[in-house]
Amino acid sequence: MTAPYTALTITGLLETSLYVDDMARAVLFYEQVLHLPCMQRGEVLSVFDAGRQGVLLLFKRGASKADRPNSHGVVPGHDGSGPLHMAFAIPAESYQPWLHHLQTEGVPFRGEMTWPAGGRSLYFEDPDGHLLEFATPGLWPNY
Repeated sequence: MTAPYTALTITGLLETSLYVDDMARAVLFYEQVLHLPCMQRGEVLSVFDAGRQGVLLLFKRGASKADRPNSHGVVPGHDGSGPLHMAFAIPAESYQPWLHHLQTEGVPFRGEMTWPAGGRSLYFEDPDGHLLEFATPGLWPNY
């Protein structure tokens, strides 16, 4: 029997994964350029606090394909390739300071967008070529 609809609630997006070729280089970028606190650092997996209970997982590309059983259960294998995309929520007043900071750091800039509801997006690349976005409120009806 299916659980009642009210029990089938999703309260948010918890984890986002990106796959990187050089973990040390990626950790340096996310810590020093994007100022994300590193909660766990490793050769295969590094974990960052992405705000609002969000977690960014960086996996060494190709190193997480196999299931990883341990005494607590099993984490199914996964991997990704090519330039992936993710967006970070930022306050509107942080848009210009972030733009200036990224330019100062020499981060590859990909574009900007002003959305019909008033939100703005700033697109840039991480060292592995993933398309990252800083987005202000007004992008989606729920943000």
